[in-house]
Amino acid sequence: MADCLFCSIAAGDIPADIVLSNDHVIAFRDIAPQAPVHVLVIPKEHHANVGELANQAPQTAAHVLQAAKEVAEAQGIGDGYRLVFNTGADAGQTVFHVHAHVLGKRDLTWPPG
Repeated sequence: MADCLFCSIAAGDIPADIVLSNDHVIAFRDIAPQAPVHVLVIPKEHHANVGELANQAPQTAAHVLQAAKEVAEAQGIGDGYRLVFNTGADAGQTVFHVHAHVLGKRDLTWPPG
């Protein structure tokens, strides 16, 4: 989508601190990190939220999850991290291109939020 921030990052039109990229996904550091490790993992194709991704492209959803695991391991948090998908404005989603937040290297309390 032409007006989607994350589509522009995936296309290379907007710079980002990329930590992983392959044919299906791109992962980059969040510009407002909520933990010492805070990386966003997005599919290169546009899907508004995780529900849409699961319905329309389950194989791409699997690529996002695999990439999140690889990011966690590469960032040294493979033994303990949080993976978050905010879905909808009421849940705090501000960019409507599905993205997984990989968070770690600090105490992550429960319940979140």
